[in-house]
Amino acid sequence: MRPEVWVFEVERPAVVLGSLQSVDVLDEAACAAAGVEIARRRSGGGVVLLEPGRIVWFDAIVPAEVLRAVGVGDDVRRSMIWLGDLIAATLGELGIVGVDVHRGPPVGSGEICFAGIGRGEVVLDGRKLVGVSQRRTRAGSRFQCAVHTRWSPAALLPLLRAPAGELPSVATLDPVRARQLPGGLASALPT
Repeated sequence: MRPEVWVFEVERPAVVLGSLQSVDVLDEAACAAAGVEIARRRSGGGVVLLEPGRIVWFDAIVPAEVLRAVGVGDDVRRSMIWLGDLIAATLGELGIVGVDVHRGPPVGSGEICFAGIGRGEVVLDGRKLVGVSQRRTRAGSRFQCAVHTRWSPAALLPLLRAPAGELPSVATLDPVRARQLPGGLASALPT
């Protein structure tokens, strides 16, 4: 079996929970009123809002024998960094300079994907550019990746449920944590 990359097109808005998140983090009535579906992925990480035309979503399917051959074996952390390095190199080939791969422990929020940065995720100017989560089985890994072409935290925040004062503000999320794909490069990525 060979590695594969699957590219998905978002047809309608959906908010996607990480595998360990409770639906209680969402305001289900607000999601329904906004016409946003609720879904769950089997990999970890925080909430991601998928909006048509605003995100590039791709999965990398890597067999276990390939992970062993490249020297990351069963190490989840090393495999995340390995994939992040591949993505960063590809972005460099597309002309995006200055990208880096986060190699340390997670920083920021784990509840909202683009409010924090996890190991192996690709950053530009210290802000997340590519979010990555992983589902591991004996057969291999499925890395689920997302790149915003336009980041819209103002659309996500009303869909979340939290006690007053616990949600980050749009001002906090927009300039600090998320980075959208630099101009024109969204068209260079497969959709």
